[in-house]
Amino acid sequence: MELAYYSDYAVRLVNTEEPARARDSLTSVEAVRALFGAGSQMARRVTDADLTRFRSVRARLRAVFDAADGGDHTLAVDLLNSLLLEFPVSPQISGHDHLDDEGRPRWHMHLADHPSNATAGYAAIASMGLAFHLTEYGADRLGLCQAAPCRNAYLDTSTNRSRRYCSDRCATRANVAAYRARKRLEADASAGSGRSADSAQESRAGSEL
Repeated sequence: MELAYYSDYAVRLVNTEEPARARDSLTSVEAVRALFGAGSQMARRVTDADLTRFRSVRARLRAVFDAADGGDHTLAVDLLNSLLLEFPVSPQISGHDHLDDEGRPRWHMHLADHPSNATAGYAAIASMGLAFHLTEYGADRLGLCQAAPCRNAYLDTSTNRSRRYCSDRCATRANVAAYRARKRLEADASAGSGRSADSAQESRAGSEL
């Protein structure tokens, strides 16, 4: 499994909460297990105690995105490094389930399941994946959606570093809102011009009396 794949673990966890909307979908053991994906052995080890621990890791990962999105890349790296130190990974070379055309293994790096608990395992994978993305593409590729009040996390993979929204839906909503705002400004400007013209005409009429 490619290391880049693991960066999505961080995004999935952060986006279980929408602070501006007071929404939190991480409210049950089943919700925690769903983050791992189908067939994950780690998901079977999730207990009630992991719910609180996952929320703590989520807050720390969001802080990484907050710092990066705000331009404080050094802080983002420091916060991420603290997670990496607390939740070290166990890398392994794998290839048993990926064969080339000649039946030979396609060797790749894989992050092994953490032996202690489900939270430690998920945090290690999410942090390492995010660290790989940051060092490969830059801290400015970690963003928070600009379509208020969304603020979901995303990883910018655009060729020109132009991504500003977490989804096409938010991009469309923001564009529509911007279009309507421009129309209101144009309407206000037009109305203001009309009032100014009327005032000027009334002033001229008054001076002729």
